[in-house]
Amino acid sequence: MTNQVAAQIDAAAAGSNQMLTFTLGDETYGVDILRVQEIRGWQPVTRIPQAPSHVLGVLNLRGSIVPIVDLRMRFNLQHAEYTPLTVIIVLSVQSPIGRRDFGVVVDGVSDVIDVAANDVKPAPEFGAHVSTEFIEGLAAVSGRMVMLLDIDQLIGADVTGVALNPAA
Repeated sequence: MTNQVAAQIDAAAAGSNQMLTFTLGDETYGVDILRVQEIRGWQPVTRIPQAPSHVLGVLNLRGSIVPIVDLRMRFNLQHAEYTPLTVIIVLSVQSPIGRRDFGVVVDGVSDVIDVAANDVKPAPEFGAHVSTEFIEGLAAVSGRMVMLLDIDQLIGADVTGVALNPAA
């Protein structure tokens, strides 16, 4: 058994999850690695009329039409130019219409980390003016705070509906 396989077995036994981490500006975010379908370099998308501003458009990935969301715009962060480091993470999400792939544009991918379940703290409550329902929790990893995202809550029916019914 390789060291990597042994580490994965140990992580599962310890109640931890592997998370793909990525950056938006100076902040680090994480998503469950089991939801990641692929990581692609930035490429232009086909725009969809009347889509929400954070939905950049769609890409044709091996015959599947995949909606692409700019997470900077979704989180109301300052716009950044797309660079050679900008990537699209293709994720599998559970939506009201079933499981579906979508892509999120991020500044860059960091690494895969193990996060122990007991190291995850709940997102703080900020009242009605700040929405945190898409944050599964926060974890301190190697001296940095990682926001763990609930991608099913993050994307929601408005985004998956746009890609499946462009005329709407």
